[in-house]
Amino acid sequence: MAGAENCRPPAPGEDVKPFTPEKAKELVMALQQPAVFCNMVGDWPALRWNAEHLSAVLDGKTIQFRLGLKTADLVPQFETRCSYVKATLKEFLAWSCGQPSCLSGPFSCYEYSKYWAYADYKYIARIFEDRPEFFQDVRWADFGFPGRSGKESTLWIGTEGANTPCHLDSYGCNLVLQVQGRIPYEESSVFSKVNVANPDLKRFPEFRNTTPHVATLSPGQVLLVPRHWWHYVESIDPITVSINSWIELDADHEARVEEAITRTLVCAMKSAEDPSDGDVWLNPTEVEATSHEINLQYLNKAVSAYIKSQKASMSEQACSSSTGAEQRTGTLCKRRRREVGCEPEGCRLQPHELSFSTERLQKIPFGPHLIPVLPQSEERSSMGAVVVESDSRDLLQENKGGHFGKLHCPRKQLVTSDDCELPAHQMHSDSSPNASQAALSTNDLLDCLVNPRVISLVARLLLERTRV
Repeated sequence: MAGAENCRPPAPGEDVKPFTPEKAKELVMALQQPAVFCNMVGDWPALRWNAEHLSAVLDGKTIQFRLGLKTADLVPQFETRCSYVKATLKEFLAWSCGQPSCLSGPFSCYEYSKYWAYADYKYIARIFEDRPEFFQDVRWADFGFPGRSGKESTLWIGTEGANTPCHLDSYGCNLVLQVQGRIPYEESSVFSKVNVANPDLKRFPEFRNTTPHVATLSPGQVLLVPRHWWHYVESIDPITVSINSWIELDADHEARVEEAITRTLVCAMKSAEDPSDGDVWLNPTEVEATSHEINLQYLNKAVSAYIKSQKASMSEQACSSSTGAEQRTGTLCKRRRREVGCEPEGCRLQPHELSFSTERLQKIPFGPHLIPVLPQSEERSSMGAVVVESDSRDLLQENKGGHFGKLHCPRKQLVTSDDCELPAHQMHSDSSPNASQAALSTNDLLDCLVNPRVISLVARLLLERTRV
């Protein structure tokens, strides 16, 4: 368990920043298990962003909150099972304190003792669109990502019990800064059907074989969640505030192609159904499905970005292999990357730079400033958060198309299984096990079509076609 008890403040005369930006970035890229950075953000103005401070800054601006029941259910509380209200942070704080004023406000229908509230996945760029100076309060440059600030981050504000169901993020790795309260460790594309805080072991018996990694994140700490690690987040203090940013990786280019293929299939098939059949497949925040034409545009943009990335990588490798004039050659490579629309120089490493030997990983300086999130043997019922390795074969997934790069897409509620452990003919349209008498549905077909292995194969075939 990683937590505040493991992190000590720097001693007098000790360097406030234990890692240089270059070293911090190297660690972020090298780490293949979750870890907590300590003593890296002590001078960040964003540490003042507790709920009271944000309420004063936003001065009456309303934001949307997701509300769920404080009950121990075997099924995760996905967004489609939650309620939503728009309120100010002042109204939110009054409700969380049980003030009488909230009896007539937006939270009046929700008893605090029975509900939790979460202002989750809020783009800081939108919340502070009229106060851009606040973007600089978040300084990811200290982790080796110059130019990345609050503008490229999201804000999370929740009450005790607020949670994000177990999921893995389709793209990049995740850096999470805790500002207020504690969350045992964070929105994303692939969700598990298992409620890891209260698993249904009769339905998912192989979940017993998973290895949980638990971390309680305290103010001033930054958690790294590597690419494709399953994670579940829950607030354990009355009010919690955290800020996160997804760091793009080169592997994201192919992932975006896969997501575009998935969305094209899903929208085409689900839109062809009778809209009155009661199958709710869009999230509450969405109005309609994306058209086939728009989906094809997304797909073509994703393929184009992948091809440009490959060309940039080839140019980088060609530059690296040449001799002499190293400084001039390096500048040329960076310029080429910028010309093809990649991230600002220094923000990403190329694929060949991301292969780390066992010897190098053993040299990661774990200690008081960098704490590994180790496997836990505690009973799952007492866990606040779980991070499960991405190769866990028993976590059935609920595919939820999140944001697509800088293009915002509908989020679809689907179900896929990595191993097709449950045959389609044994699933209802709501993906619950049942006898085989039910006729095959569109969802049953999609269960197989959007299986990650199928989509990956289709993506590779499609990308091969572009090289002809």
